[in-house]
Amino acid sequence: MAHDGQDMTLATPGDAVLPDLLTLTAATLTPLEELLAKAKETLRGKLTDNGRISGALLEENQTAAHGLAWLATYVQSLTQMQKWAENLTAAGKFTEVEQLIHQIAFGEYLWQLYGGIPMSQGEILRMQDIGLSQEDQRGMMVPAVMTLTQGGNTQAARTRLVELMQERSAEIITGASGLDDELEMIREQFRRFSIDKVEPYAHDWHLNDELIPMEIIEELAEMGVFGLTIPEEFGGFGLSKASMVVVSEELSRGYIGVGSLGTRSEIAAELILCGGTDEQKQKWLPKLASAETLPTAVFTEPNTGSDLGSLRTRAVKTGDDYKVTGNKTWITHAARTHFMTLLARTDPETTNYKGLSMFIAEKTPGTDDAPFPTQGMSGGEIEVLGYRGMKEYELAFDNFHVKGENLLGGNEGQGFKQLMQTFESARIQTAARAIGVAQSAIDVAMQYAEERKQFGKSLINFPRVSGKIAMMAVETMVARQLTYFSANEKDNDRRCDLEAGMAKLLGARVAWASADNALQIHGGNGFALEYKISRILCDARILNIFEGAAEIQAQVIARRLLD
Repeated sequence: MAHDGQDMTLATPGDAVLPDLLTLTAATLTPLEELLAKAKETLRGKLTDNGRISGALLEENQTAAHGLAWLATYVQSLTQMQKWAENLTAAGKFTEVEQLIHQIAFGEYLWQLYGGIPMSQGEILRMQDIGLSQEDQRGMMVPAVMTLTQGGNTQAARTRLVELMQERSAEIITGASGLDDELEMIREQFRRFSIDKVEPYAHDWHLNDELIPMEIIEELAEMGVFGLTIPEEFGGFGLSKASMVVVSEELSRGYIGVGSLGTRSEIAAELILCGGTDEQKQKWLPKLASAETLPTAVFTEPNTGSDLGSLRTRAVKTGDDYKVTGNKTWITHAARTHFMTLLARTDPETTNYKGLSMFIAEKTPGTDDAPFPTQGMSGGEIEVLGYRGMKEYELAFDNFHVKGENLLGGNEGQGFKQLMQTFESARIQTAARAIGVAQSAIDVAMQYAEERKQFGKSLINFPRVSGKIAMMAVETMVARQLTYFSANEKDNDRRCDLEAGMAKLLGARVAWASADNALQIHGGNGFALEYKISRILCDARILNIFEGAAEIQAQVIARRLLD
């Protein structure tokens, strides 16, 4: 990127941190916001029909729309990184490690905004794909952007960051989180649990395709995981979504299966809190909080995927109760749970989301020999690459009985609306799991690169190896700050479906990139099942798919930006 002869201050090879760093990074945000505003204006003009955003035009221009989502995600990410850096500076905690992470993040993401954002491995989004011209992008050609793109993400900076990472304890995350002491105490508690009770056994659970032992679930219940955000009046701890993020992050750092145990309880509790009757709240929330009952989410059907509005499973009212018939798929932890949050069609005359209702459908927990003993339902396991600790199932319902009192909220036709209310929390929690997986990739990559010797020295001393580790650490911190921001918005009762979607979108990509790079550092050994990274890679891959595939996520973000 050339820059019209203006003076710039660049870091020298011996000085990896740019001078006046926070001033430089702050000065880039206004040009980025202007670029985003121009992109939204340009796309609105292209996608508007009769004064409204056209779904058909949005689909026709999908690459441009999804590119807008990624552009907005990058702008929000750098905005949150700036706030993180400023807060750490005010607290006297902005050390050389954090400075390097901050400058590398800005240096890399600014270049990607100008040259191309990787939406996936084979899809590079460039600003002209959104409809922006070179003239539109000229606003980015300011001295601060030029300085950071030229001198932010250098080999000297990456090497120095990894040198500092090696000096730090492997038990902590790379760089200060920016969270308060209470949340860091929670992190430490669950990090200890992961180290002692999860990490030594997770790989065997994965290789043997075993369910996570009930002893782990019972210990997590005692630690309050399943009632973490449930209000105290219903037997929970009433803690913040930020606490849920930290817990999910550290448990997923040990094993994504363990980090995901609380997901279904989080979804079920959110459904009941937002849409349940007083009687349903009093009955079910204390049982969820104590893990006396384990729930599973039963939404997806064969051939529908993300198109929940076209669900065919039907619930027919018979007297006061319902009979459910239909098929569901990709149901996690289905066998040994006590009830299902089950989405079904109660109005047979509808073919869209308006005829759907949500049920708290009770069932008997199964065993290995009889996974689905309840009359009216059957199922079979779906063998999967990773994310194995709870198992995935296909389910079939044939006049399955559901009590009328378990219609969520007591009114039919509210199911889709009720489900939408859970998406913010579910996607924030998924972003947290992605951070944990990315961090676990860093952990194993660092350890292997330090221990493995080639050509007379440790792998970590080769610039392209240390460079990979540095970028893993930097991008994990970017995703972490975006996720913490989303959780904070939720905790302050502000609508955050946009921010939660961005956190999930970026976090999933970062987790996959980190796992892939960590496996590359392992070389041929990474391809061997005996090494943990083979599991981490498989586990990371699902994050771009569940809780909204990356393409669907980008579509939702774009629609919100343009409405």
